Amino acid sequence: MSFSNLGLSDKVLAAVAATGYTTPTPIQEQAIPHVLARRDVLGIAQTGTGKTAAFTLPMITLLEKGRARALMPRTLILEPTRELAAQVKENFDKYGAGQKLNVALLIGGVSFGDQDLKLSRGVDVLIATPGRLLDHTERGKLLLTGIEVLVIDEADRMLDMGFIPDIERICKLVPFTRQTLFFTATMPPEIRRVTDTFLHNPVKVEVSKPASTAVTVTQSHVSVGREPHEKREMLRQLLRDAKDLKNAIIFCNRKRDVAVVYKSLQKHGFSVGALHGDMDQTARMAALDQFRKGELPLLVASDVAARGLDIPEVSHVFNFDVPHHPDDYVHRIGRTGRAGRLGTAVSIVSPADQKSLAAIEKLIGQSIARAEVAPLESPADSEAPARETSPEASSEERKPRRESQRSRGGRNKSRKPNGADRKPNATERVAPQQPPSIGRPMPLAARDQHAEPGDHSHLPAFLLRPIRARG
Repeated sequence: MSFSNLGLSDKVLAAVAATGYTTPTPIQEQAIPHVLARRDVLGIAQTGTGKTAAFTLPMITLLEKGRARALMPRTLILEPTRELAAQVKENFDKYGAGQKLNVALLIGGVSFGDQDLKLSRGVDVLIATPGRLLDHTERGKLLLTGIEVLVIDEADRMLDMGFIPDIERICKLVPFTRQTLFFTATMPPEIRRVTDTFLHNPVKVEVSKPASTAVTVTQSHVSVGREPHEKREMLRQLLRDAKDLKNAIIFCNRKRDVAVVYKSLQKHGFSVGALHGDMDQTARMAALDQFRKGELPLLVASDVAARGLDIPEVSHVFNFDVPHHPDDYVHRIGRTGRAGRLGTAVSIVSPADQKSLAAIEKLIGQSIARAEVAPLESPADSEAPARETSPEASSEERKPRRESQRSRGGRNKSRKPNGADRKPNATERVAPQQPPSIGRPMPLAARDQHAEPGDHSHLPAFLLRPIRARG
């Protein structure tokens, strides 16, 4: 089947043909006719199957008729992250070329003033993250009473990020008669409850089993010890030994680990970028753009890069940390092997990750093969970068460095300990000199055993003080 059989307008078909696409993906083939028929749609498909075009193409066709009004957008698309929202806007810019559609993006990291100005001019398509959208509605700068189509994308990611209460609030602000398009890769119980509440007699479009992995991705894992530096050494060895590695995304569970791995790879001469939620929007988009263009072959990222980002030619995915939630594994390795291409996914597994690995294998219904790799060449070669990447160096580790810095000065070499060259005052009592000893002082009990009769030098000074008898 071709796109011309799906009921799309001539302008949309021309835009699709200009991009080089001729055959719709299964999710597009099944969802687009129902969207054009104004039915609610529940779409379940693994990442990388073309879900974004499955709702953008029919929405552009529906929006060819009508006109937007100030502060009242006609359609609303909710995305869990800024990157996904920006990517959806790029799809509208690409497929809506030549049409007079006003598209606005409401995400964090951008001034409210610029966004208010766009809303005041009238918006056909509003793409937003839940938090920033509610900020505008509470400030009275946005009305949702004119929404004709509501799209909730990456719903399971919304659940993971804690956005479900915000989604419920937004659904109550839009008209009851709107059309709802709901897309997700997995169907946990909480997501099922939301669909039962806010979708009206939806058409269920499922092109793959929930939490299934693409057959084009070769999966494996390697085992390491408990020490953190062993993971970094193994990662570097995997990167150097990988076959046909064009580019790779390296996933970490925590933002702090993203920074550590990024600095470690940079230290060892790799061209690498970083992406996590604490970075400002400009830096995040710059790193992602450099990776897409091939200027940076490696990208160390948190799960902010695991969902929906359209980077079709990622050859490898490395799980530096095994994800705690099995569903996240499906999304991570879905960054490779897209659009029928072959991909490779390798997980680095420490003893603490065995339970998480077992949960992933249970979810996807298959075992992940253990890859045979050569032993680490030099276990201590990463200690230097480990020191520079560890933000919490202990005071004991830093103390010798300070003492060595003092010893470089000429005057400090002969400096005596504090108080060693000071003469005692006349009123101060001077304790008897103790014989020099090597190491720790002799315990009191041992001193008593070795003391000669009448020799009181082993006693502390205050016990030798004479006692005055009361008259």
